[in-house]
Amino acid sequence: MAGGGTGGHVIPALAVARELKRRGHDVFFAGTERGVEGRMVPAAGFPLELIRIGALKRVGVVQRLATVGQLPLSTLAMLAAMRRRRTSAVFSMGGYVAGPPVIAAITARMPLVIMEPNAVPGFTNRRIRRLVTRALLSFPETSHYFPPGRTEVTGLPVREEFFHLPPKEAGTEFTILITGGSQGSRSLNRAARESWPLLRDARLPVRFILQTGKNDFEEVQKEFYASGLPGEVRPFIDDMPAAFAAADLIVCRAGAGAVAEVAAAGKPSVLVPFPYAADDHQLHNAQAFERTGAATLVLDREFTGKKLYETVTALAADREALRRMADAARCFAHPYAARRAAEILEEVAR
Repeated sequence: MAGGGTGGHVIPALAVARELKRRGHDVFFAGTERGVEGRMVPAAGFPLELIRIGALKRVGVVQRLATVGQLPLSTLAMLAAMRRRRTSAVFSMGGYVAGPPVIAAITARMPLVIMEPNAVPGFTNRRIRRLVTRALLSFPETSHYFPPGRTEVTGLPVREEFFHLPPKEAGTEFTILITGGSQGSRSLNRAARESWPLLRDARLPVRFILQTGKNDFEEVQKEFYASGLPGEVRPFIDDMPAAFAAADLIVCRAGAGAVAEVAAAGKPSVLVPFPYAADDHQLHNAQAFERTGAATLVLDREFTGKKLYETVTALAADREALRRMADAARCFAHPYAARRAAEILEEVAR
């Protein structure tokens, strides 16, 4: 299992790894000590082969040169680990950590299955697109980046709870969940704070659930309680499926994991793509949802408190539009993504 650095790379790979283990296979990960895989993979009970590798994109010249220098030795180390463990196939989630194991798989002519969860493939996957055995996608339009016959839309594995949320009964209070991910988002936090006086003065019956991240938490929480609006502000939400279940509308970034959870839950959403994401992939993800009517897309630079107020006011007054958005979002849901990825890995390994 190749791919690390962030939870977005590691969590889906762990879901596939658990399915493979359930089927009786031995699974090991490649990654770095400093990435989240250094903590999450051993905690999940899987071995981690440590490699030395850094990023190539959005880093300085010194870091880029260091990474290029690390690549040959890290690739040789991965080839040795694969021989020692009698590896039969490699699964990659992409990212800079995937570089050495992916190159090792190609060098050894080993079956290579990649999962590309974004509408536009990342740096590593674009470079190896003609060399992959299979490419597992979340968006049908991504298939044109790969050779014909090698792609399948499997979706991205997300927690089972998102697929089994109870239906939200329409009430007098309209609940908005705003989350910028585990680290929070200053743009989303700022827009929320700017919207509170407008919503209070309009006497719109809204309730907020806001995940701020730890950096902005104390200041945002203080302002929220001063606003007099109902709801809760937390630095981190442990039970995100429960927060989704309570919400009438989700306001979030447009990373692969976020949009996959919105689809699995069948929730209407306002997607605000992170403007500095690699290859602007969050914008492409949000555009794919917007094209089908599954979400409202708002650019980060345009996402102000006034814009949030106007969007919430319009959607809260149009329950039929919310229902259509929810139905369209469900079309992107893939409840058996991990199982299908494991099946494909078994096929290519044989």
